[in-house]
Amino acid sequence: MKLPRLPLFVGLLLLPLWLAAAPGAVRKGAVTAELVAAQSSIQPGKSFLVALKLTHDTHWHSYWINPGTGYPTSLKWKLPAGFTAGPILWPTPHVVQDKRGRITGHGYEGEVFLFVELTAPASLKPGEDVTLRATADWLMCEDVCMPGRAELELTLPVGAGSAATNPALVQAYANLPLRSKGWTATASRTDKIFTLRLTPVSGTTHRPQALHFFDTAGLIDYAAAQTVTEENGSSVLTMAVSKEAPADATSLTGVLASTNGWAAGHGYRGLIIDGARPAPAATPLLGTLLLALVGGLILNLMPCVFPVLGIKVLGFVNQSGSDRRKVITHGLTFTFGVLLSFWVLAAVLLLLRAGGEKLGWGAQLQYAGFDFGLAAFLLIFALNLSGLFEVGLSATGVGGKLQMRQGYAGSFFTGALAVLVATPCSAPFLAPALGVAFSSSLSPLESMLIFTCIGAGLSAPYLLLSIFPGAVKMLPRPGAWMETFKQFMAFLLYATVGWLLWVLAGLLKANYYGLLFVLFGLTLIAMATWVYGRFHQALGRITAVLLLVGGLALGWPKTEEKAPVTASGYAVKWEEWSPSAVEAARAAGRTIYVDFTARWCFTCQTNKVAVFSSDAVLAEFGRRNVLLLRGDWTGRDPRITEELEKWQRSAVPFNLIYAPGRTEPVVLPELLTPGRVLEALATAPAK
Repeated sequence: MKLPRLPLFVGLLLLPLWLAAAPGAVRKGAVTAELVAAQSSIQPGKSFLVALKLTHDTHWHSYWINPGTGYPTSLKWKLPAGFTAGPILWPTPHVVQDKRGRITGHGYEGEVFLFVELTAPASLKPGEDVTLRATADWLMCEDVCMPGRAELELTLPVGAGSAATNPALVQAYANLPLRSKGWTATASRTDKIFTLRLTPVSGTTHRPQALHFFDTAGLIDYAAAQTVTEENGSSVLTMAVSKEAPADATSLTGVLASTNGWAAGHGYRGLIIDGARPAPAATPLLGTLLLALVGGLILNLMPCVFPVLGIKVLGFVNQSGSDRRKVITHGLTFTFGVLLSFWVLAAVLLLLRAGGEKLGWGAQLQYAGFDFGLAAFLLIFALNLSGLFEVGLSATGVGGKLQMRQGYAGSFFTGALAVLVATPCSAPFLAPALGVAFSSSLSPLESMLIFTCIGAGLSAPYLLLSIFPGAVKMLPRPGAWMETFKQFMAFLLYATVGWLLWVLAGLLKANYYGLLFVLFGLTLIAMATWVYGRFHQALGRITAVLLLVGGLALGWPKTEEKAPVTASGYAVKWEEWSPSAVEAARAAGRTIYVDFTARWCFTCQTNKVAVFSSDAVLAEFGRRNVLLLRGDWTGRDPRITEELEKWQRSAVPFNLIYAPGRTEPVVLPELLTPGRVLEALATAPAK
């Protein structure tokens, strides 16, 4: 028996009408679709919210971004010139079932708003109307499923002032899933089980109920039951791993739903879980202290520190043959200067962190005023070493009788200065120790102990030289060479001043006049030291003070704006890092190289010279169509600090490679070589 052909013929005739664009609500099958706006008008150059409103018949549903079965709802925009549209902002889904109670996936029933943020061009003129068009596709299911499609349009006026808002849409937008600082999520995995642990931070009193996790990557078996248990104040979800989940997937991203929300008085049911991964294994404190000690030792060889400590070596040479007790006292005083400075620095950083500030090692260099003050101080120090002027009491620990009779302040000052100039340096072994020291898992006392070991490592060579005079005898005897060496050290300090100015230029953004006044200010400061050394009368001293004050006032930075993102050579362009940029590129299947860096980080600049100027590396970037993202931490950027904390880091450099098909990125070491980068890139498929 043949089936009648009339319904098919009629359906083909009605197809153009089915696809025709229509203003207002359009009903297709068991779903009514409509474009609605959260505000009554559009403002030129401003963003605004539009939602796809889907109204389902009873027992029917459509699907979330990870549907389980079926496919998610999508929107394809046809916007006027100059308009841009963001991704769909998905409401918290729920488990959907058929009439027999079988779980079919994640989705929505009843009325749901799928929001999209649109941005209007600044060229719009108030008084005109703008028509927005989009094609909506969805899958609607009960016991059977059928696709739905509607060509929708929405016309809005352009206004000059503020627009009235739609209360229902404003409320729906407020109920979208949110991130919350009141909870900490960690995940672990065995072969067949994912465990998600949710722990409230101190002060969080709200307790969520009836938890269910919806993952965006399809790692969890959507049809399997999830069990929730309470352990020591934490909620622990146990979930079956999907058969399609990659074997190396260890982190979870998605939305954790609670029937009573996540904060008292707030209606949002969904908590965004962004890359929950296993909690870092507790590093034995003894091992961390050893890393801190070794890192402090290596700091002595870093270009930031060596010029200052070279002056201290001169002091030991000059003291050879003197009273051993005095030599040891100088070594202990120097060590105390180092340790006290580390304690003060650590206490300030830990107090600021306790107050909610996002800080890390070298954070003070994110302030333009600090960089300028340090550059001015080191310039004066260098001019003194060059012989432009002399002071009555040496602040550098150099000088015969003064070093021995009144130079303890000089030894203490040299230790403090060593710590001050050491903070931009991130020596090998130091970054892991600092990451632990700044973590919330340690008590303040344990964190201070780590900083003490860093200081002990920094001061150890000089303390040993003072305790064992035989080692001092291995150094050259005092002589005319000392003055030459001292003047040579001055040039290293001039280089440090130049480097600080380069860091400062990044903080001043494109304010070239601001940088020019900084240079003029340093010139006046240098002139003040010349007047001080040349004219010893009272008038000369007063003039020197006036020039010093004038130089500081003229050169003091007027802004601390974040440095602009620039492009590297070889036609390889670096783009600004953001979590959304990473997410979009991963969704598009691109390989991503992320470089977290800062102008004040010496190791970062070494990596740039060694790796990012390598023809082989840049050619491989181009061949693989690698997206290069740079997170510039020169100025304060809480987003970057939070990302570093997610990986248990508190210092830069930090480099990641995201490869298509891999759920976890490749974490590169602090010190890079072209070979290491090319080896890591080899794990990514060429595209």
